Amino acid sequence: MNVLAVYSIKGGVGKTSNAVNLAYTASRNGYRTLVWDLDPQGAGSFYFRIKAKIKGGSKDLIAGKRELDGLIKGTDFDNLDLLPADFSFRNLDLVLDAKKKPTQQLKKLLKPLAEQYDFIFLDCPPNISLLSEAVFEAADVLLSPIIPTTLSLRTLEQLEKFIVDNDLNKLTLIPFFSMADRRKKMHRDIMGNLMESHPEMLTTAIPYASDIERMGLERMPLGGYIKKSPSTLAYDALWLEILDRIKNKHKTENE
Repeated sequence: MNVLAVYSIKGGVGKTSNAVNLAYTASRNGYRTLVWDLDPQGAGSFYFRIKAKIKGGSKDLIAGKRELDGLIKGTDFDNLDLLPADFSFRNLDLVLDAKKKPTQQLKKLLKPLAEQYDFIFLDCPPNISLLSEAVFEAADVLLSPIIPTTLSLRTLEQLEKFIVDNDLNKLTLIPFFSMADRRKKMHRDIMGNLMESHPEMLTTAIPYASDIERMGLERMPLGGYIKKSPSTLAYDALWLEILDRIKNKHKTENE
C-alpha cells in the first residue's frame, strides 16, 4: 500500500481536482485505489456524487469507535473507492490534540487497509496544522501542486523548510505544476526557472483548462466524461512520472 497525500499550504491550487483525477487514473490502470477526503468542505466527495457525512464524525473516528473499512463507499468507477469527508473534520486538530501521539493517529487508522488497496490518496485541507503533521506521518509521498505564481513558489519553500526542520526524512516530496497556462509569459518563465532550481519537480504540467473546471458540473473525474484531451493526456503522463518516482523510492529503500 502506498499512501499519497495531495497537499499544499496554499488553497486554490487545484488540490482536490488533482487528487480525484490522479486516483481515477490509477484505478483505470488496474490499481485498487481509495480516496480519503479529509477536507471538511467535502469537494472530493461532491465530485463522486457521495454525501459528505460520517456517522459519529471525527470524534468517533479518531477515538477508534469507527473503523475506516466500514465507512468506505464505492464509486461509479471500477477499482476506485471513497472515504467521504464530514463537516466535523474542521475540528480534527482539536480531536487529535486530545490523543496520545496525535501525529500517529491517521497512520494507525490506515494500517488495516494495507491488503485492500494499492494506492490511497489523501485529499488534504490547505494549512499547516496538527492534522497536516499527522498526514505527513501517514504518507509515503507528498504530492504538492504548484501554480506558476510567486505566492505558490513561496509556499513550496515553506513546505520544504518544514520537512527539513521536522526531520521528515521518510517523506518524499514531489511537487508538480498545476493550473499552468503556457500562454502567459510569467507562467512560462517561472516554470523554466523552477525546473532548474528544483530538479525534483515533475516535468508534466496540468493545464489550466475548461474541461477540468467542468468537474463541478459533471460531478465526476475528468476521464469519466472526456476520454481523450490534452488534460487527460497530461494526467496519464503525470501518473507515469509519479509511478516512476515511487518505484525508485522503493528501490532505494530496499538497497
